Amino acid sequence: MEYKQWYMEYKIHKNRPGLLGDIASLLGMLEVNILTINGVEGKTRGMLLQTNDDEKIEMMGRMLRKVDNITVTALRQPKLVDILAVRHGRYIERDSDDRKTFRFTRDELGLLVDFLGEVFKREGHQVIGLRGMPRVGKTESIIAGSVCAMKRWTFVSSTLLRQTVRSQMSEEEMNVNNIFIIDGIVSTIRSNEKHETLLTEIMNMPSTKVIEHPDIFVQETGYDYDFFDYIIELRNTPDEEITYETFTINYNDL
Repeated sequence: MEYKQWYMEYKIHKNRPGLLGDIASLLGMLEVNILTINGVEGKTRGMLLQTNDDEKIEMMGRMLRKVDNITVTALRQPKLVDILAVRHGRYIERDSDDRKTFRFTRDELGLLVDFLGEVFKREGHQVIGLRGMPRVGKTESIIAGSVCAMKRWTFVSSTLLRQTVRSQMSEEEMNVNNIFIIDGIVSTIRSNEKHETLLTEIMNMPSTKVIEHPDIFVQETGYDYDFFDYIIELRNTPDEEITYETFTINYNDL
């Protein structure tokens, strides 16, 4: 049987001396490897485990449920949010109604870059929307995430390079392994027919596309929110409102 990774999370009711050692000893006797361990938000601890025997995980779960000092809250094959929680010691905030929407603030750029890097490593068609006010760090985070994933990035449209609107690309730039960066406002308000043709071709490619200002992109095109795999919101502060009225006017004036 092949080796698989598992995510185990448990809440500590009484952090007595030797508790972690006892759990580690149990895992050791079952020959379940601990890959990563970290505290996750207060009295919760998360572990990334590895074993080639699923029955050992089931057995371990049953045994740990009999331990009075802890409550096992998760025992599953790891999701992306689980891996990042163990790395950074906290869960990414998610929208309670739309579970594909993730929220970050500017002081969490390291966590956001790590999140994007893991998403960018995946092959094939995927679309990420990135909401945020000007100069909050959207484009910089995408580029840093591309570096983490060891992927090349290509600007299709952008304000970072003085209102870039591409109408054609080289064969190297059209590589499906590239990360395509699209400004949803520039591509709809400042576009031309050649750019729209190029954009349609890129959107149909089996590659990763990141669209800044996805709400304007949806509003001005035939795409809807179901087309997005993730929606990311980046704010300067947790209570900052993301609005488009002020800076869409500025785009029109350029």
